[in-house]
Amino acid sequence: MPKVAPAPTSARPTPAPARTGLRHVFPVRADNVAYHPTHSVYPGTDIFADCGEPVVAVTDGQILEVSRVDRFDKRGPLGPYNGGLSVSLLGDDGVRYYGSHLSAIADGIDAGVRVRAGQQLGRLGRTGNANNVCHLHFGLSPKCRGTGDWWIRRGVVWPARYLDSWRKRGNREPAAEVAAWQRVHGCPKAPASTNGASVG
Repeated sequence: MPKVAPAPTSARPTPAPARTGLRHVFPVRADNVAYHPTHSVYPGTDIFADCGEPVVAVTDGQILEVSRVDRFDKRGPLGPYNGGLSVSLLGDDGVRYYGSHLSAIADGIDAGVRVRAGQQLGRLGRTGNANNVCHLHFGLSPKCRGTGDWWIRRGVVWPARYLDSWRKRGNREPAAEVAAWQRVHGCPKAPASTNGASVG
């Protein structure tokens, strides 16, 4: 009888090989755009533009999650619903791209649908905990559970240098940095307390 190798004991998943050289575009299609290199207490970037401006797919990939209903309530729970209307996309490069606070989701954008770089996903808004200011919360992360892992989906590496590149029509790729983060951190569990957490 052949010997069976023991199952690996590591709780940290190995990131799937990612495609390189994919086209990347800036996630908001607008002339008047502003954003900052840092964001409150975790990596992410808020991209400010006029309400209703198109939000587009950063690269080719498949839609993972779509939230078409704003369930945010400042009484709680804080965290899972702070993004309001949102879309997360698993790029063919293995990176999950997350955008939230949308005012609308485009028709046909549903979990499992394939999209191309530049395809419209929705419109900029102020849903969730956007504090009445129209902006897109933008986060980069690995796909961990795939759905429901808002504490990772909101962002784990700083997006600004990638946004800077894409805004100038460059093609800096975040896949290596996201995969390196996952090799170190795996897929951490949700924070013990989300009270007062700032989650886009």
